[in-house]
Amino acid sequence: MASSFFSLYPSLTLVAFLLLFPVRRTVGICYTSIFSFGDSITDTGNLLLSTGDNCLSGRLPYGETFFGRPTGRFSDGRLIIDFIAEAMGIPFVPPSLRGGDCGGFRRGVNFAVAGATALNNGFFRERGIDVTWTNVSLGVQMGLFKKLISFCDTESKDTLSRSLFLVGEIGGNDYHRGFLSWPFQEVKSLVPHVINTISTAINDLIGMGAKTLLVPGNFPIGCMAAFLTYFENSKVEDYNTSTGCINWLNEFSEYHNNVLKQELNRLRYIHPHATIIYADYFNSVMNILSPANSTRLERVPLAACCGSGGGRYNYGNSVNCGNENSTVCDDPSAYLSWDGIHFTEATYKAIAKGLLEGPFADPSINKACSSSNIGFVVKELTSNVSKAD
Repeated sequence: MASSFFSLYPSLTLVAFLLLFPVRRTVGICYTSIFSFGDSITDTGNLLLSTGDNCLSGRLPYGETFFGRPTGRFSDGRLIIDFIAEAMGIPFVPPSLRGGDCGGFRRGVNFAVAGATALNNGFFRERGIDVTWTNVSLGVQMGLFKKLISFCDTESKDTLSRSLFLVGEIGGNDYHRGFLSWPFQEVKSLVPHVINTISTAINDLIGMGAKTLLVPGNFPIGCMAAFLTYFENSKVEDYNTSTGCINWLNEFSEYHNNVLKQELNRLRYIHPHATIIYADYFNSVMNILSPANSTRLERVPLAACCGSGGGRYNYGNSVNCGNENSTVCDDPSAYLSWDGIHFTEATYKAIAKGLLEGPFADPSINKACSSSNIGFVVKELTSNVSKAD
Protein backbone atom coordinates (compact mmCIF):
# COMPACT_ATOMS: atom_id res chain seq x y z
CA MET A 1 0.00 0.00 0.00
CA ALA A 2 2.68 2.47 1.05
CA SER A 3 5.03 1.44 -1.73
CA SER A 4 2.38 2.01 -4.41
CA PHE A 5 1.65 5.47 -3.03
CA PHE A 6 5.32 6.38 -2.87
CA SER A 7 5.89 5.15 -6.43
CA LEU A 8 3.54 7.92 -7.54
CA TYR A 9 5.39 10.55 -5.50
CA PRO A 10 9.08 9.53 -5.48
CA SER A 11 10.38 13.01 -4.68
CA LEU A 12 8.80 13.28 -1.25
CA THR A 13 11.35 14.15 1.43
CA LEU A 14 11.05 12.96 5.01
CA VAL A 15 9.52 16.26 6.10
CA ALA A 16 7.06 16.38 3.20
CA PHE A 17 5.92 12.88 4.10
CA LEU A 18 5.39 13.86 7.71
CA LEU A 19 3.42 16.96 6.75
CA LEU A 20 1.05 14.77 4.76
CA PHE A 21 0.78 12.25 7.59
CA PRO A 22 1.37 14.18 10.80
CA VAL A 23 2.01 12.78 14.24
CA ARG A 24 -1.34 12.75 15.93
CA ARG A 25 -2.13 14.00 19.39
CA THR A 26 -3.81 11.83 21.99
CA VAL A 27 -5.91 13.90 24.34
CA GLY A 28 -8.25 12.97 27.05
CA ILE A 29 -5.59 12.37 28.72
CA CYS A 30 -4.18 8.87 28.76
CA TYR A 31 -0.85 9.55 30.47
CA THR A 32 -0.59 12.66 32.59
CA SER A 33 3.22 12.79 32.72
CA ILE A 34 6.45 11.20 31.50
CA PHE A 35 9.41 10.02 33.56
CA SER A 36 12.50 9.36 31.50
CA PHE A 37 15.91 7.72 31.90
CA GLY A 38 18.68 7.44 29.35
CA ASP A 39 21.41 9.28 27.50
CA SER A 40 21.73 12.04 24.87
CA ILE A 41 18.91 10.58 22.77
CA THR A 42 16.55 11.71 25.54
CA ASP A 43 18.46 14.41 27.48
CA THR A 44 16.46 17.66 27.40
CA GLY A 45 19.10 19.73 29.19
CA ASN A 46 20.72 17.92 32.11
CA LEU A 47 24.25 17.84 30.66
CA LEU A 48 24.01 21.52 29.74
CA LEU A 49 22.83 22.41 33.24
CA SER A 50 25.72 20.46 34.78
CA THR A 51 28.54 21.65 32.49
CA GLY A 52 27.45 25.04 31.18
CA ASP A 53 29.49 26.53 28.35
CA ASN A 54 31.54 23.36 27.93
CA CYS A 55 28.51 21.55 26.51
CA LEU A 56 28.29 21.54 22.71
CA SER A 57 24.50 21.23 22.85
CA GLY A 58 24.47 24.62 24.54
CA ARG A 59 25.68 26.28 21.34
CA LEU A 60 24.09 26.99 18.00
CA PRO A 61 23.28 25.38 15.61
CA TYR A 62 21.88 22.95 18.20
CA GLY A 63 18.19 23.74 18.67
CA GLU A 64 17.97 26.07 15.69
CA THR A 65 15.16 24.35 13.77
CA PHE A 66 12.38 24.42 16.37
CA PHE A 67 13.48 26.39 19.41
CA GLY A 68 15.64 28.94 17.60
CA ARG A 69 18.22 28.55 20.35
CA PRO A 70 20.17 25.76 22.06
CA THR A 71 18.30 24.00 24.88
CA GLY A 72 20.70 21.20 25.70
CA ARG A 73 19.09 18.79 23.26
CA PHE A 74 21.55 17.02 20.97
CA SER A 75 19.68 17.77 17.76
CA ASP A 76 18.59 20.69 15.63
CA GLY A 77 15.19 20.62 17.34
CA ARG A 78 12.87 18.29 19.19
CA LEU A 79 13.64 14.76 20.36
CA ILE A 80 11.49 11.62 20.38
CA ILE A 81 10.40 12.34 23.96
CA ASP A 82 9.24 15.82 22.91
CA PHE A 83 7.05 14.47 20.11
CA ILE A 84 5.54 11.90 22.47
CA ALA A 85 4.77 14.64 25.00
CA GLU A 86 3.19 16.80 22.29
CA ALA A 87 1.05 13.89 21.12
CA MET A 88 -0.15 13.38 24.70
CA GLY A 89 -0.97 17.05 25.07
CA ILE A 90 1.42 17.53 28.00
CA PRO A 91 4.37 19.94 28.39
CA PHE A 92 7.89 19.02 27.37
CA VAL A 93 9.52 16.97 30.13
CA PRO A 94 11.87 19.16 32.20
CA PRO A 95 15.42 18.03 33.02
CA SER A 96 15.81 16.86 36.61
CA LEU A 97 18.64 19.31 37.33
CA ARG A 98 16.30 22.22 36.77
CA GLY A 99 14.82 21.43 40.17
CA GLY A 100 11.28 21.99 41.35
CA ASP A 101 8.79 20.96 43.99
CA CYS A 102 6.45 18.00 44.32
CA GLY A 103 3.83 19.86 42.32
CA GLY A 104 6.24 19.82 39.40
CA PHE A 105 6.88 16.14 40.01
CA ARG A 106 3.31 15.39 38.94
CA ARG A 107 4.14 16.79 35.49
CA GLY A 108 7.06 14.39 35.01
CA VAL A 109 10.86 14.58 35.19
CA ASN A 110 13.64 13.67 32.77
CA PHE A 111 16.70 12.09 34.42
CA ALA A 112 18.50 11.28 31.15
CA VAL A 113 22.00 12.72 30.77
CA ALA A 114 24.04 12.84 27.58
CA GLY A 115 26.92 10.37 27.74
CA ALA A 116 25.22 8.18 30.34
CA THR A 117 25.97 4.47 30.39
CA ALA A 118 23.86 1.57 31.57
CA LEU A 119 26.77 0.15 33.57
CA ASN A 120 28.45 2.10 36.36
CA ASN A 121 31.97 3.53 36.24
CA GLY A 122 33.35 0.81 38.50
CA PHE A 123 32.43 -1.85 35.95
CA PHE A 124 34.55 -0.15 33.30
CA ARG A 125 37.45 0.67 35.60
CA GLU A 126 37.72 -3.01 36.53
CA ARG A 127 38.18 -3.70 32.82
CA GLY A 128 40.79 -1.04 32.20
CA ILE A 129 38.63 1.75 30.80
CA ASP A 130 38.63 5.09 32.59
CA VAL A 131 35.18 6.56 32.12
CA THR A 132 35.79 10.30 32.08
CA TRP A 133 32.83 11.43 29.98
CA THR A 134 30.10 10.78 32.57
CA ASN A 135 29.42 9.64 36.11
CA VAL A 136 25.67 9.31 35.64
CA SER A 137 24.86 5.68 34.88
CA LEU A 138 21.34 4.27 34.75
CA GLY A 139 21.79 3.20 38.36
CA VAL A 140 22.63 6.76 39.39
CA GLN A 141 19.55 8.06 37.57
CA MET A 142 17.39 5.48 39.31
CA GLY A 143 18.87 6.51 42.65
CA LEU A 144 17.91 10.14 42.00
CA PHE A 145 14.40 9.06 41.05
CA LYS A 146 14.00 7.02 44.24
CA LYS A 147 15.09 10.01 46.33
CA LEU A 148 12.48 12.14 44.59
CA ILE A 149 9.82 9.51 45.23
CA SER A 150 10.67 9.39 48.93
CA PHE A 151 10.54 13.18 49.15
CA CYS A 152 7.20 13.39 47.33
CA ASP A 153 5.70 10.26 48.87
CA THR A 154 2.18 11.61 49.22
CA GLU A 155 2.18 12.64 45.55
CA SER A 156 3.81 9.59 44.03
CA LYS A 157 1.52 6.55 43.94
CA ASP A 158 -1.28 7.98 41.83
CA THR A 159 1.14 9.94 39.64
CA LEU A 160 3.27 6.90 38.79
CA SER A 161 0.30 4.75 37.84
CA ARG A 162 -0.87 7.38 35.33
CA SER A 163 2.58 8.11 33.85
CA LEU A 164 4.53 6.80 30.89
CA PHE A 165 8.05 5.66 31.77
CA LEU A 166 10.69 5.92 29.05
CA VAL A 167 13.56 3.60 30.00
CA GLY A 168 16.28 4.28 27.46
CA GLU A 169 17.66 4.13 24.92
CA ILE A 170 20.57 3.18 27.20
CA GLY A 171 23.63 1.03 26.59
CA GLY A 172 24.78 2.69 23.40
CA ASN A 173 27.57 4.58 25.17
CA ASP A 174 28.73 1.38 26.89
CA TYR A 175 29.22 -0.24 23.49
CA HIS A 176 30.57 2.85 21.74
CA ARG A 177 33.42 3.20 24.21
CA GLY A 178 34.07 -0.52 24.07
CA PHE A 179 34.38 -0.57 20.28
CA LEU A 180 37.16 2.02 20.51
CA SER A 181 39.08 -0.01 23.10
CA TRP A 182 38.25 -3.72 22.87
CA PRO A 183 37.96 -6.59 20.36
CA PHE A 184 34.47 -7.28 19.03
CA GLN A 185 33.83 -10.37 21.18
CA GLU A 186 34.72 -8.48 24.34
CA VAL A 187 32.24 -5.74 23.48
CA LYS A 188 29.63 -8.41 22.75
CA SER A 189 30.18 -9.81 26.24
CA LEU A 190 28.84 -6.51 27.65
CA VAL A 191 25.34 -7.15 26.30
CA PRO A 192 24.06 -9.46 29.09
CA HIS A 193 25.34 -7.00 31.71
CA VAL A 194 23.63 -4.05 29.99
CA ILE A 195 20.34 -5.94 29.60
CA ASN A 196 20.43 -7.06 33.24
CA THR A 197 20.86 -3.43 34.34
CA ILE A 198 17.89 -2.34 32.22
CA SER A 199 15.82 -5.23 33.58
CA THR A 200 16.64 -4.28 37.17
CA ALA A 201 15.50 -0.71 36.52
CA ILE A 202 12.22 -1.92 35.01
CA ASN A 203 11.58 -4.24 37.96
CA ASP A 204 12.27 -1.43 40.41
CA LEU A 205 9.98 1.01 38.59
CA ILE A 206 7.11 -1.48 38.48
CA GLY A 207 7.69 -2.18 42.16
CA MET A 208 7.30 1.53 42.88
CA GLY A 209 4.02 1.74 40.97
CA ALA A 210 4.82 2.20 37.28
CA LYS A 211 2.14 0.69 35.02
CA THR A 212 3.31 1.59 31.49
CA LEU A 213 6.93 1.46 30.37
CA LEU A 214 8.41 2.19 26.94
CA VAL A 215 11.75 0.41 26.50
CA PRO A 216 13.71 1.21 23.31
CA GLY A 217 16.23 -1.02 21.63
CA ASN A 218 19.49 0.12 20.08
CA PHE A 219 19.78 2.08 16.82
CA PRO A 220 21.49 0.62 13.73
CA ILE A 221 24.91 1.97 14.73
CA GLY A 222 26.36 0.82 11.42
CA CYS A 223 24.40 3.66 9.80
CA MET A 224 25.79 6.40 12.07
CA ALA A 225 28.27 8.81 10.49
CA ALA A 226 30.63 8.54 13.46
CA PHE A 227 30.96 4.75 13.18
CA LEU A 228 31.05 4.87 9.40
CA THR A 229 34.04 7.21 9.78
CA TYR A 230 35.79 5.20 12.51
CA PHE A 231 35.49 1.91 10.63
CA GLU A 232 35.61 3.12 7.03
CA ASN A 233 37.41 0.64 4.78
CA SER A 234 37.54 -0.66 1.22
CA LYS A 235 35.99 -4.07 1.93
CA VAL A 236 32.83 -4.15 -0.15
CA GLU A 237 31.46 -7.07 1.86
CA ASP A 238 31.43 -4.95 5.03
CA TYR A 239 28.75 -2.65 3.62
CA ASN A 240 25.08 -3.14 2.88
CA THR A 241 24.70 -2.57 -0.86
CA SER A 242 21.28 -0.96 -0.41
CA THR A 243 21.85 1.41 2.51
CA GLY A 244 25.63 1.82 2.72
CA CYS A 245 25.57 0.88 6.41
CA ILE A 246 28.24 -1.36 7.97
CA ASN A 247 26.79 -4.85 8.29
CA TRP A 248 28.67 -6.19 11.31
CA LEU A 249 27.86 -3.15 13.43
CA ASN A 250 24.16 -3.44 12.63
CA GLU A 251 24.29 -7.15 13.40
CA PHE A 252 25.64 -6.23 16.82
CA SER A 253 22.72 -3.83 17.39
CA GLU A 254 20.30 -6.58 16.41
CA TYR A 255 21.97 -8.95 18.86
CA HIS A 256 21.47 -6.44 21.69
CA ASN A 257 17.86 -5.91 20.65
CA ASN A 258 17.07 -9.63 20.49
CA VAL A 259 18.46 -10.20 23.98
CA LEU A 260 16.49 -7.19 25.23
CA LYS A 261 13.23 -8.45 23.68
CA GLN A 262 13.71 -11.85 25.29
CA GLU A 263 14.15 -10.20 28.67
CA LEU A 264 11.09 -7.99 28.16
CA ASN A 265 9.03 -11.10 27.42
CA ARG A 266 10.22 -12.58 30.72
CA LEU A 267 9.31 -9.39 32.57
CA ARG A 268 5.85 -9.33 30.96
CA TYR A 269 5.23 -12.82 32.32
CA ILE A 270 6.35 -11.77 35.81
CA HIS A 271 4.37 -8.50 35.74
CA PRO A 272 1.12 -9.19 33.83
CA HIS A 273 -0.50 -6.08 35.32
CA ALA A 274 2.09 -3.79 33.70
CA THR A 275 2.31 -2.78 30.03
CA ILE A 276 5.89 -3.07 28.76
CA ILE A 277 6.26 -1.62 25.26
CA TYR A 278 9.27 -2.44 23.11
CA ALA A 279 10.32 0.56 20.97
CA ASP A 280 11.94 -0.65 17.75
CA TYR A 281 14.42 2.14 17.05
CA PHE A 282 16.45 -0.14 14.78
CA ASN A 283 13.79 -0.91 12.19
CA SER A 284 12.35 2.57 12.41
CA VAL A 285 15.64 4.01 11.13
CA MET A 286 16.14 1.22 8.60
CA ASN A 287 12.66 1.95 7.26
CA ILE A 288 13.68 5.56 6.62
CA LEU A 289 16.78 4.38 4.76
CA SER A 290 15.01 1.69 2.75
CA PRO A 291 15.08 2.33 -1.02
CA ALA A 292 11.49 1.06 -1.16
CA ASN A 293 10.30 3.84 1.12
CA SER A 294 10.09 7.40 -0.13
CA THR A 295 10.71 8.73 3.35
CA ARG A 296 14.29 7.96 2.34
CA LEU A 297 16.21 11.21 2.30
CA GLU A 298 17.15 12.65 -1.07
CA ARG A 299 20.64 13.78 -0.13
CA VAL A 300 23.48 11.50 0.94
CA PRO A 301 21.52 9.98 3.82
CA LEU A 302 24.39 8.79 5.99
CA ALA A 303 26.46 12.00 6.12
CA ALA A 304 26.03 14.30 9.12
CA CYS A 305 24.25 17.60 8.54
CA CYS A 306 26.49 19.38 11.04
CA GLY A 307 30.14 18.44 11.37
CA SER A 308 33.74 18.82 10.35
CA GLY A 309 33.02 19.95 6.82
CA GLY A 310 35.03 17.19 5.23
CA GLY A 311 35.27 13.50 4.53
CA ARG A 312 32.67 11.18 3.15
CA TYR A 313 30.44 11.44 6.21
CA ASN A 314 31.14 15.02 7.38
CA TYR A 315 32.35 13.75 10.75
CA GLY A 316 35.61 14.16 12.62
CA ASN A 317 36.63 14.10 16.27
CA SER A 318 38.76 17.22 15.91
CA VAL A 319 35.86 19.41 14.76
CA ASN A 320 32.47 18.58 16.26
CA CYS A 321 29.15 20.22 15.56
CA GLY A 322 28.98 23.35 17.69
CA ASN A 323 32.71 24.04 17.40
CA GLU A 324 33.79 27.28 15.76
CA ASN A 325 35.02 25.62 12.56
CA SER A 326 32.13 23.21 12.07
CA THR A 327 29.77 23.50 9.12
CA VAL A 328 26.02 22.95 8.97
CA CYS A 329 23.83 21.94 6.03
CA ASP A 330 21.17 24.23 4.60
CA ASP A 331 18.28 21.84 5.23
CA PRO A 332 18.55 19.49 8.24
CA SER A 333 15.19 17.93 7.33
CA ALA A 334 16.85 16.31 4.30
CA TYR A 335 19.32 14.44 6.52
CA LEU A 336 19.09 11.39 8.74
CA SER A 337 22.01 12.37 10.98
CA TRP A 338 22.42 15.69 12.72
CA ASP A 339 25.97 15.57 14.11
CA GLY A 340 27.16 12.07 13.28
CA ILE A 341 26.02 10.52 16.55
CA HIS A 342 22.53 11.95 16.97
CA PHE A 343 19.67 12.39 14.53
CA THR A 344 17.81 15.38 13.09
CA GLU A 345 14.45 16.55 14.36
CA ALA A 346 12.88 15.19 11.16
CA THR A 347 14.27 11.73 11.90
CA TYR A 348 13.12 11.83 15.51
CA LYS A 349 9.64 12.87 14.39
CA ALA A 350 9.45 9.90 12.02
CA ILE A 351 10.56 7.56 14.82
CA ALA A 352 8.02 9.03 17.26
CA LYS A 353 5.23 8.57 14.73
CA GLY A 354 6.09 4.88 14.43
CA LEU A 355 6.00 4.50 18.21
CA LEU A 356 2.73 6.34 18.70
CA GLU A 357 0.81 4.81 15.82
CA GLY A 358 2.84 1.71 14.95
CA PRO A 359 4.34 -0.36 13.54
CA PHE A 360 7.57 0.29 15.44
CA ALA A 361 6.29 -0.26 18.98
CA ASP A 362 4.83 -3.44 20.41
CA PRO A 363 2.16 -2.45 21.26
CA SER A 364 1.97 1.11 19.89
CA ILE A 365 1.67 3.84 22.51
CA ASN A 366 -1.79 4.77 21.22
CA LYS A 367 -2.95 1.15 21.41
CA ALA A 368 -1.58 0.78 24.93
CA CYS A 369 -3.38 3.97 25.83
CA SER A 370 -6.70 2.89 24.30
CA SER A 371 -6.60 -0.42 26.17
CA SER A 372 -6.13 1.35 29.50
CA ASN A 373 -8.99 2.39 31.74
CA ILE A 374 -8.54 6.06 30.88
CA GLY A 375 -8.98 6.04 27.12
CA PHE A 376 -8.29 8.82 24.69
CA VAL A 377 -9.53 10.69 21.67
CA VAL A 378 -7.33 11.03 18.59
CA LYS A 379 -6.80 14.48 17.21
CA GLU A 380 -4.30 15.97 14.77
CA LEU A 381 -1.17 17.47 16.21
CA THR A 382 -1.41 21.17 15.45
CA SER A 383 1.58 23.27 14.51
CA ASN A 384 1.09 25.95 17.13
CA VAL A 385 2.67 24.07 20.05
CA SER A 386 4.47 26.45 22.35
CA LYS A 387 8.20 26.66 21.68
CA ALA A 388 9.01 27.25 25.33
CA ASP A 389 11.03 24.27 26.60
